[in-house]
Amino acid sequence: MNLALPALVPALPALGAAATLAVGKRVPGLARPLAIVPVAVSAVLALVVAIQLGSGQSLDVATRLTPTGGPDIALAFHLDGYSSLISVLVGLVATCVQVYSTAYLKDDPRYPSYAALVSLFTAAMFLVVYSGDLIVLLVGWEIMGICSYFLIGHHWETQDARSASLKAFLVTKLGDVPFLFGIFLLGADAGSFRIEDVLRAAADGQLGHPTLTALLLLAGVAGKSAQFPLHTWLPDAMAGPTPVSALIHAATMVAAGIYLVARLLPVFLLSGAALVVLAVMAAVTMIGSALCALAQDDLKRVLAYSTVGQLGYMAGALASGDREASVFHLVSHGAFKALLFLAAGVVIHAAHTNSISVMSRMPGLRKRVPDAYWTMGIALVALVGLPPFSGFFSKEAVLTAAEHAANGEALTNGVGPASAVPQAAGWIVLISAGLTALLTAAYATRMFLVAFHSPATAGAPATAVAAGAAGAGVSAPTAAGSSDHEAGAPYSPEVDEADPATAEPPAMRWPLWVLAVPTVGFGVAGLRSDWLPALLDGGSLRPSAVTAVTGTGLAVVGILLAYGAWRSATARLGAGQPAPAAAGRVPEQAGSPVAEVIAADPGRALLGPLFDPARHGFGVDRLYGALFVRPVAAAARLVRFLDREVVETYVRGSGVGANLLGRAVRLAQTGNAQTYLSALLAGVVLLVVLVAV
Repeated sequence: MNLALPALVPALPALGAAATLAVGKRVPGLARPLAIVPVAVSAVLALVVAIQLGSGQSLDVATRLTPTGGPDIALAFHLDGYSSLISVLVGLVATCVQVYSTAYLKDDPRYPSYAALVSLFTAAMFLVVYSGDLIVLLVGWEIMGICSYFLIGHHWETQDARSASLKAFLVTKLGDVPFLFGIFLLGADAGSFRIEDVLRAAADGQLGHPTLTALLLLAGVAGKSAQFPLHTWLPDAMAGPTPVSALIHAATMVAAGIYLVARLLPVFLLSGAALVVLAVMAAVTMIGSALCALAQDDLKRVLAYSTVGQLGYMAGALASGDREASVFHLVSHGAFKALLFLAAGVVIHAAHTNSISVMSRMPGLRKRVPDAYWTMGIALVALVGLPPFSGFFSKEAVLTAAEHAANGEALTNGVGPASAVPQAAGWIVLISAGLTALLTAAYATRMFLVAFHSPATAGAPATAVAAGAAGAGVSAPTAAGSSDHEAGAPYSPEVDEADPATAEPPAMRWPLWVLAVPTVGFGVAGLRSDWLPALLDGGSLRPSAVTAVTGTGLAVVGILLAYGAWRSATARLGAGQPAPAAAGRVPEQAGSPVAEVIAADPGRALLGPLFDPARHGFGVDRLYGALFVRPVAAAARLVRFLDREVVETYVRGSGVGANLLGRAVRLAQTGNAQTYLSALLAGVVLLVVLVAV
C-alpha cells in the first residue's frame, strides 16, 4: 500500500479547513467547494485504504517525532479492520453533513468558519481512528473537543448556545484530566506510547496498575461518549446547528471513547473490577437516558438522549468482552442516527419549531416533508431494532455478547481469556439492555406518532383552551404552546434561518437517502463469517435465537404499549378531557396545565409520576449545580472579595502612604535659602549636642 493514501485521509480535511478560513470570507463562492471536496475525497480515500488493506490484515508504520527523556512520541499509523470500517463511516457522514449544511446554513454569514470547523473536526476524528500512538491520538481527541465547543456555540448570540458550548467543553475536560493521567500510566508501565507496544505489554503482564489505569481511561470515555455521570452535556448541545448534531453526536466525537476502549480492550480485560464499573455505567446510562427520551418535547433532545442510550449499548458490549459487537453497533448506529438528525433538520425547517407537541397540531406535516417522513421512519425502525434493518442485527449482537458473558463464555474472540469477564458484568448488561430495548421502542413510537400522526382535531382543543386561558390572564400563544414549545419542557432552540414557505432544496434531501442505504442494508454484513467478522476479529456476529426472539419481542411490546397509550391520549383529547397529569395542578406549578391539555402525549401515561423527573433528567443537573457549581461559584466570589478588599487594600495602602510621605516632604520645600540654612544649622547643633552628651 502507498503510505501517502492513509496520510492524505486526515490531511485533506485539515488543509481544506485552512483554505476555507483563508479565503472563505473574501471569496464566498469558494467556501462551499472547499468544504465539500476535501472531505469527499478523504471519504473515497478511506474506502480505497480499506479495500487495499483487506480482511484480517493490519499495517503499522511510525516515525519518531521527538525524544522525551522517557517514552518517545511517534507519528504512528495503525490500520486494521476496525480503523478501516470506522474511517469509512466518518467519511460518509461528514460528506453528507457538509453537503446538507450548504443548504441548511445557506444564508449564514458565518458559514465559512462553520465549514472550516467541520472539516477540522473530521480531520481530527480521522487522526484518532488511524493513530497508532496514544499522544497523537490525544491531540486529535482534544482538537475534536475544541471544535465541538465552537460548533455547538455557532449561534453565540443566543444564551442557550453559549451555555451549551461552555457546558460541553467543561464537562468533557473534567473527564479528560484523569484520561491524560491514564495515558501517562500506560506509557510509564509499557515504556512506550505506541498502542501496539501497550497491547504487547498487557499481554505479557507488564502493566503494574491495570485497574487504576482502566478507571482513569474510563473517566475520559464517560466524558467524550456522554456516559453517566458525565452525560449531561449532550442533550444541551442540541442548541447547536442540526448538522453538527448529526456529525458530532452520531458518528464521530461521541464514538471516539467507544473506539478507544475497543482498541485497548486487552488492557481492560486485565481488570474485572473495571469491567463491572463499565457495565454499571452502561446500564445506568441506557435505562436513564431511555426514560428521559420518553418524556422530552424537543425533537432533537429525544434524539440526543437516544444517542446516550445507544452509546450505553456499545459500552455494555465492551463490558461483556466483545468489541466486535460494540463496533458493529457503533457503525450501524452512526448511519441511522445521522439520518435521524438530518431528517429532524428537514422537519424543523418545515415546522419552524423543535417541539413535537407543536408539530402534532400541524395538519399535513408528513405530506409537507415526504422524504424526511419516510427516511425518519426507516431510521426509527432501525433504532427500535426490528428485522431486517441494521439496528436489529447490531443490537442483537450486543445482547448475544451479554448473554454469553452472563454464562461465563464471553466472546472475546482471542483478545483475551473469556474468564477475564465477570459474569456479573454480563448479567447487568443483559438485563438493562433488554429493558432499554422496550423503552427505546416506546419513545421512538411516541415521537413518530405525536409528530406526524396526531388527529386533525388536535388543533381544536388548543384553540378553545387558549381562549379560556386568555380570560385567565395567560397569553394565548403561551397557553396553547403553539408559539414555541410545551410549557415547562426543556427546550434547545436553534436560530431558525430557513423560510418554511419554501421546499427543502435537494442538498437537504438526497443525503437522507444516501444514509438510508446502510441503515437498511448494513446489518446483513454480519451474517456471514467471511464478510464483516473477517474484517474484525473473526468471531461470529449472528444473533442467538434466544436473544433475537427476546429482544424483538420486547421491542414489539414497547411499540404496542406506546401505540395503546397514544390512542388513549388522542381519544381523550378528542373528547376534550384533560391528560391525567393535568388533574389537580394549579397554574403556579411548573408546566402550564393548559399546555398539558393540548398534547396527546403517551409518555405521560407510560411514565406516570416519573414523567416530570424524567423530563428534567432526574435532576442530575440540579444535583451537580448544588454539589459543584454553587460551591465553586461561592469560592470564586470569596477569592474575588479577598483579592479586591484585602490584597488590593494593602497595595492601595502602600501607594497612599508613599503619597502622604511625599506631601510631607513637599511642605519643607519652601524655596527660601535662609530657611534651608537655618534648618541645616539646627541639625548640626542637634548632632553636636547628641555627640557631646
